[in-house]
Amino acid sequence: MTEATPPATKSPAVAQVRLTRPHRVGREEEYIARVLASPMWHGDGEFTRRADAWLRELTGAPAVLTTPSCTHALELAAILLDLGPGDEVICPSFTFTSTATAIAIRGATPVFVDVRPDTLNLDVSLVEAAITERTRAVFVVHYGGIAADIDRLVALTEARGLHLVEDNAHGLGGYWNGRHLGTFGGLATQSFHDTKNLTSGEGGALLINDESLRGRAEVVREKGTDRSSFLRGEVDKYTWQDVGSSFLMSEVSAALLVAQSEGFEVMQARRHEVWDRYAEQLAPWAADVGATTMVVPEGNDHPAHVYYVLMPSADDQPGLMAHTGAREVTTVFHYQPLDSSPAGRRLGRTPHPCTVTRDVASRIVRLPLHPGLSEDDVERVVDAVTSYRPA
Repeated sequence: MTEATPPATKSPAVAQVRLTRPHRVGREEEYIARVLASPMWHGDGEFTRRADAWLRELTGAPAVLTTPSCTHALELAAILLDLGPGDEVICPSFTFTSTATAIAIRGATPVFVDVRPDTLNLDVSLVEAAITERTRAVFVVHYGGIAADIDRLVALTEARGLHLVEDNAHGLGGYWNGRHLGTFGGLATQSFHDTKNLTSGEGGALLINDESLRGRAEVVREKGTDRSSFLRGEVDKYTWQDVGSSFLMSEVSAALLVAQSEGFEVMQARRHEVWDRYAEQLAPWAADVGATTMVVPEGNDHPAHVYYVLMPSADDQPGLMAHTGAREVTTVFHYQPLDSSPAGRRLGRTPHPCTVTRDVASRIVRLPLHPGLSEDDVERVVDAVTSYRPA
């Protein structure tokens, strides 16, 4: 009598290594429950005040107003600068649409400028060349939390009498020569989208470094009313004072943000461990295949927001993404050039071709980076990337 052959068993499914994932650090449910048990869910309550105070302490900004998103914060900044038809605002072509949309919805013209090939941040020499008599401001992005050439930008904008707004969506916890990103321009914005280092699901903040804008910012944020002054007992009634919109973060979102802030250092430490592993273990592969890894210039204390590689050719971008995808590792491209987009061509102006932006957009591949990555996950990412060879 022969033994029966056991039935074949399938290998357990391998979990996908996600690009990003919100990471819970402890008291999220407790704090949200406290809001739900209270009579105040809307905003400017206990958790809003705590979130604002934490952000002031972390960044060193004189004033902070939390908002429903970074997009809202950018729109609030554009209102405070009184941008309008006939005005021009310089911004990078290599950025998210919100940077340019905040300018365009005011009737102003986004002027798209190319980025440097090393940091993917604004090329300041091209910024200077793009300035005209209509230029009112520069919106600069710190891509990946790596500081733009901020000292030169501050000097340039001050010399020309221009406003400087920092889109610091990537840069919470990032520093340039010991100073937190988002504190160099008169205004700056932060993002707490769930792909960011700290999240409230959706959320943002406006950092107000020019204190002359603080009072009006409170009014614009409160639908154009002086309600904030009323709540402080400074006026007996509040009324319509200026243009504005509903730019308040809800208490539910603020509670989530406060809980997240209590684990920020732990999450940052893990992100840096992953980032450093990629930098060390992908360098030999990159040199071998002709790819380029991230550059962090001296003076930067970056927040490990993203890790990317620039592939040797445009064909290798989808090639690597398909290769890692077959191994259950998610990798993605990033921004597409705004200057050549349908809206960019219609609403903006591009004084010089954004050739670096176009090239980078066709070759960049972002790798998974979040605090929930296990050691096995990181090893799988490294193995998936380094087993790829250009065609």
